Amino acid sequence: MRQLTFIEPGKLEWWDVPAPKIAAGTDAIVRPLAVARCDLDYSTIIGSGLQGGPFAFGHETAGEVVEVGDLVTSVKVGDKVIVPFQISCGTCDNCRQGWTNSCKSVTRGAVYGMKPICGEEFGGALSEFMHVPFADHMLVPLPENVRPEVLAGGSDNIADAWRTVAPYMDRYEYASVLVIGSGRGVSIYAVQVALARGASRVLYAEIGKGSEAMRLAQEMGAETQLVPSPADLKSLGSFNITVDSSGDLEAMKLAVRSTGANGTCTSISVFFDNAVPFPMMSMYTKGISFHTSRVQGRALLPQIVEDVKCGHFHPEKVTSREVAFSDAAEAMDDPAPKIVFTNDWV
Repeated sequence: MRQLTFIEPGKLEWWDVPAPKIAAGTDAIVRPLAVARCDLDYSTIIGSGLQGGPFAFGHETAGEVVEVGDLVTSVKVGDKVIVPFQISCGTCDNCRQGWTNSCKSVTRGAVYGMKPICGEEFGGALSEFMHVPFADHMLVPLPENVRPEVLAGGSDNIADAWRTVAPYMDRYEYASVLVIGSGRGVSIYAVQVALARGASRVLYAEIGKGSEAMRLAQEMGAETQLVPSPADLKSLGSFNITVDSSGDLEAMKLAVRSTGANGTCTSISVFFDNAVPFPMMSMYTKGISFHTSRVQGRALLPQIVEDVKCGHFHPEKVTSREVAFSDAAEAMDDPAPKIVFTNDWV
């Protein structure tokens, strides 16, 4: 089968590799129908993300079940499903507590499309087929009235954005939300979640020179502010909920400084350098709760799917382009906030 393979920054190749097969009765084979480009995919292709190719690429997907093992009961051939990017069993101690980013039944950090994270190749979404273990747990039904392109990103970036805002909205009366980003899709998903959940104020602050993401945030109803140099600002105000998705150390510290008393700050940036200083005294005196972790993708998906199904959340409004699988290698470095690849092989 065809598989898009990351070789090195700026270089992707289509490889012919063996198609996956059912290895256990609990497995399924899924044909990806839509694959969203994760923000980390973009960082990787431009040279500021994962290194260590070659490895199968792509991990945010919705697809069609084409084969199931004889023990699978929750899905059948022909069903449309979302495939979480993290692999989890659903039955170990961690999975039962909703910690699906730390499943004990698989290699630590097991994910699709990002072999350097876990050291093991599980295949990628930009392929003709994907092998899905623990199918009854892993596969989340796609609502009949929702296109695969709309919820492909639910596997990772949409869930990552959702968890920075939605769980904390009820904690604050008239919650205010600050999102600091650098023009990528996950920032705008967070803005959209905050607006959909009724935040009293939503500010999207972008690091750099401005991008299409600022326009999208404005169209959605958020305030916007360009921040050329985050180190030069003491704060952007005082917000109950702050989100750092910038990938910039100074911007992360600005998010902390802009978090109000007893506020909640979540950083979903990936800092590859462990030496990241924190303004601990300020955080302590203000009573700030700071969160950072890999997202619990599978655990959050049902809530996100329900929000989309009911029309409360519209992730398709963040999508800048839909591009055919065949053109994925050439389009991967497009700086647009969010690209979704559609399967033109079926």
